[in-house]
Amino acid sequence: MENQVNQSPAIPRWSALLIEAVTKPGLIMKAYSAFHQFSVGNQILALVQCQMRGGLQPGPINTFPKWKELGRFVKRGERALTLCMPITCKRRDEISDEEHTYTSFVYKARWFVLSQTDGQELEPITIPEWDADRAIAALNIERVPFDHPDGNVQGFARGRQLAINPVAQLSQKTFFHECAHILLHTSEGDFADGEATPRSLREVEAEAVALLCCESLGLEGAEYARGYIQHWLGRGNGSNSEAIPEKSAQRIFRAADQIIRAGRFEIDPVTA
Repeated sequence: MENQVNQSPAIPRWSALLIEAVTKPGLIMKAYSAFHQFSVGNQILALVQCQMRGGLQPGPINTFPKWKELGRFVKRGERALTLCMPITCKRRDEISDEEHTYTSFVYKARWFVLSQTDGQELEPITIPEWDADRAIAALNIERVPFDHPDGNVQGFARGRQLAINPVAQLSQKTFFHECAHILLHTSEGDFADGEATPRSLREVEAEAVALLCCESLGLEGAEYARGYIQHWLGRGNGSNSEAIPEKSAQRIFRAADQIIRAGRFEIDPVTA
């Protein structure tokens, strides 16, 4: 989510949204259940806006024209939700004079949830199934046998390879943690994670990705991850949205979204 522009002061920063997700059990799953077709960051952004509007019921979300196509209309007086959307921009190189394209992000108030509309009944929404082997294949990650000499190590990431200890305490959480290291960190070296990982920003980034993935998909390990991250953020004295830099929060949301999208059996169109 780099090169963001036009962010309204009323829209929470990604670091603040991440703190919201870390400190409120169930929020991530609720956001994913209602808005799974959007990115993980936008899911939480949409849910927080629903809560800020006095408990607006989360649910399927579309633009005004799309609701009209579905036989529904937006109720009079309803205000659109704001989401962060990618736009393709062009830039001309001053030296070579070649034109390059890049992606930037802008905030647009275009979306309305089902409870803001009336009209024809909708078909039940089906959330796509998720599979770990499908995810690593799509992400070009190789699962290799666990050969670390320290049996307390839960898993490790090495280049584009990951391994999980066959007796890992929380194998699914460890899987997401190591995937995050590969997507975010392995260019910086190998990572071997024990039951008590080092307190560093890189470890917290990987653990936050694991939290987002576990809770979105309803898998075991979210509470362990939440406790670890909260301890690092607040040192036992409460969380602080400045503890995770904005750039790190963006990286965390992006990596979690990559992993979740990669493992779906039904691939949704890429939505910010």
